[in-house]
Amino acid sequence: MISVAGIDEAGLRRLIDVFYARIRIDAELGPIFNDAVSDWPAHLEKLTAFWSSVMLTSGRYKGQPVPAHLKHKDRITPALFERWLLLWRQTTDELMPPKAAAALQAKAARIAESLQLALYFRLDRQPVSPPASCTATEADQHARSALP
Repeated sequence: MISVAGIDEAGLRRLIDVFYARIRIDAELGPIFNDAVSDWPAHLEKLTAFWSSVMLTSGRYKGQPVPAHLKHKDRITPALFERWLLLWRQTTDELMPPKAAAALQAKAARIAESLQLALYFRLDRQPVSPPASCTATEADQHARSALP
């Protein structure tokens, strides 16, 4: 059995089971996840395979997380990513050795950032031009205020 920084398949399986049991009853996240997932045992297996691939480079995960999340874009907000990460930190701190928890938390933060970029960042937005009479400083402030 492969183990990296105190992470192994059995620990990941337990972590995923406990974490998503908490997600399912969370007042904010539960309704979204419970509406989106019709077969929890299969989904938990897929999530365990995902984390195994990410943390242990097992190659077990064969899905596409971005399209899966895009299907629910209208219900997912940046605040919900923060809520998910908070519960992830709490659960990993509780169930995993400190080095493993830190590695899982760092990876989750990077994945959350990538998913948020995929969900919310759009290159097709046209910049709003500042008035012609603006100074360079005013134009810079105008450009910054137009950012999402």
